[in-house]
Amino acid sequence: MKAVAVVVLNWNGWRDTIACIHSLKKIDYPDYRIFVVDNASSDDSVSRIEASFPDLEVLQSGANLGFGGGCNVGMRKALEAGLEYIWLINSDTRVAPDALSRMAELAEASPCVGAVGSVIYEMDEPDRVQLWGGGLVNRWLGQSHHRLTPGPVDFVSGASMLLRVDAVRDVGFFDEQTFFMYWEDTDLGFRLRRAGWQLAVAEQSKVWHKQSASLGLESPLLIEYATCSAIRFLRRHAPMPYVSVALMIVLRVSKRVLRGDWMRLRAFFRGVGKA
Repeated sequence: MKAVAVVVLNWNGWRDTIACIHSLKKIDYPDYRIFVVDNASSDDSVSRIEASFPDLEVLQSGANLGFGGGCNVGMRKALEAGLEYIWLINSDTRVAPDALSRMAELAEASPCVGAVGSVIYEMDEPDRVQLWGGGLVNRWLGQSHHRLTPGPVDFVSGASMLLRVDAVRDVGFFDEQTFFMYWEDTDLGFRLRRAGWQLAVAEQSKVWHKQSASLGLESPLLIEYATCSAIRFLRRHAPMPYVSVALMIVLRVSKRVLRGDWMRLRAFFRGVGKA
């Protein structure tokens, strides 16, 4: 089996990251290296992670580069080290011992596959599927939906994504200049498919994931970042960008107004302003 770089991004979440690494240390894949990227945490994440795993390489980004930018630090290191696959795995996950092996087997059997996803389950409901490898995108309305059952995907979720290094060299890393947080994995999926690479899901690769551990589910800050990134995605990938952005804004504003959800509506408009 080919050598794999396992990239774990940490930001003020050393407890989750340490638990994730303990999980990764139990996988059955024979040839892998773990790279932890610390995204300028303001707590004592680096010292705690290094104390728990003295043999582990912790890369410090020097600034909070967002999800894509932080992952890119690890991916560049993987390319420098000459590794052939990159497994991006969220720090708030736990993985089955054969999670990586199952993805690598699929990738090795299908040279045209550029990215492979896992079936991701809810951490607090271990038998409930959170997403089946990735999701589908409505480019007219700026809506992205997790797939919950087997089928084709428009993108592979960055929560657990095995990337072929040749595909990364072909299309590039996450676009950290455009997407600080959210939609960066969707953009990468579209770029991969446009370049002729296929996406796949290894249905026997199991990962358990918390929901929005960094920002909190449906927090105003999450909505702000997600809105900004969705609009930027539509400008790049929608068939008629200005129409799609207008439709997205009308639908989401209407939804918040009908609910009387003024706090999240303000967050939405902050995201529109940043886009």
